[in-house]
Amino acid sequence: MTGNDPKDPRSNWSALTQAERDAAYDNNKAVANSPALIAERNESSAALRATRADALDIPYGKRERNKIDLYPARDPSAPCLVFIHGGYWQRNSREFFAMLVEGMAAHGWSVAIPSYSLAPDATLSEIVEDISAALDWLAAHGPAHGIAGPVILSGWSAGAHLTALALDHPLVTAGLAISGVYELAPIRDTSLNIALKLTDEEIATLSPLRLPVVPKRMAIAYGSNELPALAWDSKKLYTARQAAGAPGELAVIEGADHFTILEQLRRADGALVKVALSLAATPG
Repeated sequence: MTGNDPKDPRSNWSALTQAERDAAYDNNKAVANSPALIAERNESSAALRATRADALDIPYGKRERNKIDLYPARDPSAPCLVFIHGGYWQRNSREFFAMLVEGMAAHGWSVAIPSYSLAPDATLSEIVEDISAALDWLAAHGPAHGIAGPVILSGWSAGAHLTALALDHPLVTAGLAISGVYELAPIRDTSLNIALKLTDEEIATLSPLRLPVVPKRMAIAYGSNELPALAWDSKKLYTARQAAGAPGELAVIEGADHFTILEQLRRADGALVKVALSLAATPG
């Protein structure tokens, strides 16, 4: 899948007003029907969770939101998609993304969806620690819950950022980062930073575009109708990984925006389901 290089709004960042900087990352306002899309997602997820209540809300750590939902396949050795939700590190929870189980379960996969601490109650550094703790827990306890196969780590929006940072975890076979933010410096200049309070050290050490490339296979996906800043970050991270010889494709989902792109991971025949299947078949 290919797409045109997006224009980076940050090329003239210093000349933008505060409102323009906020708009560069405001996915909800950029997608006119986002309230309806979010409502449908949440309702569908609630319905699915109600049918699979046997392995939900399992604590993986000591913090209040350190809980994980497990959807094991019939075959314990089947691949497992671990999905990290988005919400700019300050909203949403695992419960709202259970509908994504449908796509991978149709192919006999397990799915695990953790929640994590949110800003302003937690720093971004602490949020990153939560993801590592969730993967540590799954490595130790997943087999007892019927999840013992290779793990493909995926995430959307802020979850894609966390996926890129956690790609080097020993449990992770490969990654699928969807509609992510991979450079944090501009975020500090937006209203998102009111809750995040990003430090210089966090920007330097938690921006995937500033870090050494992890050589594991990782696919990077974004919608052709995404905000330019997110599309540019995705293209830039893919280019950096290519230059370092790291395997993985760039998947540009034509016609998809920041919210509708998740349909491609929800449908059994979705483009991102196909990418996930290929990652398990050809790990790097």
